[in-house]
Amino acid sequence: MGAARGGEPPLRLLFAGTPEPAVPSLEALLGSDHEVVAVLTRPDARSGRGRKVSRSPVAERADAAGLPVLQPRSPREPEFLARLADLAVDCAPVVAYGALVPPAALEQPAHGWVNLHFSLLPAWRGAAPVQHALMAGDEVTGACTFRLEQGLDTGPVYGVVTEPIGPRDTAGDLLGRLAVSGARLLVATLDGIAAGTLDPRPQPAEGVSLAPRIETTDARVDWALPAHVVDRRVRGVTPAPGAWTTWRGDRLRLGPVEPLQAAPALEPGGVSVGPDGIVVGTGRGAVRLGEVQPAGKRVLPAADWARGARPAPGERLGA
Repeated sequence: MGAARGGEPPLRLLFAGTPEPAVPSLEALLGSDHEVVAVLTRPDARSGRGRKVSRSPVAERADAAGLPVLQPRSPREPEFLARLADLAVDCAPVVAYGALVPPAALEQPAHGWVNLHFSLLPAWRGAAPVQHALMAGDEVTGACTFRLEQGLDTGPVYGVVTEPIGPRDTAGDLLGRLAVSGARLLVATLDGIAAGTLDPRPQPAEGVSLAPRIETTDARVDWALPAHVVDRRVRGVTPAPGAWTTWRGDRLRLGPVEPLQAAPALEPGGVSVGPDGIVVGTGRGAVRLGEVQPAGKRVLPAADWARGARPAPGERLGA
């Protein structure tokens, strides 16, 4: 916690964030010595099968806290820039806001915009750092706080926390843990800024890697890859956008799979139903399916799916 100045909170903050992983940071800041005076989040959007308009998880939490919620279509809008000036915040902490902050906004708070990013920068700069770390087979990742600038996650770093990646972690598991440890790091960073005891350090020039957004097309399983790579890639896109393949012309969503130490000889995508469960061949080795979701149906165990689908000898997923 930062030391209060004359009974007032150390920093007036505009919190910027949108998805569920940003909520722990907002919660932590609401419980800190700092004062969150408003929240910036993406506009309400249609989602789900019913295409209902819904607010972001951060907007919902801000509503519950009675905070003003700003939802410009773009933070470049003159109306937002004027509102930011009126708020007179000292700093703007950012967690997965989802839009580029223009120079006119970056320059306004005295302590700038402090971003919480879920990787060990300069590794995995971009929109999907946790997913890419998993798919690449990294054993350790973490979170950084850094001062936002115009470059893609290039700003100087204030603080770091590390997190081991477990052998069965999904992107959802890992992001859930990082959201909590990262929230503590963000509060500690703002405490240090308020106290004048923390200065950011430039990122090293070596070790840069990029983590672009993962689209649904990127989550299609390539059965020609080795089993351990298929496993990592499936876990890396779980729960979103979700791994998938095709079966008899329809899309089949896949939950995490399990690489097998000893497996039957199968062509890539070939399906075997037997005592080892529902096994699918890969470019090297095989994996056991866990849960699957046929198009338009509920999630079910792979064995239940196979009983209905009745794979014939020689049939393949993804063909």
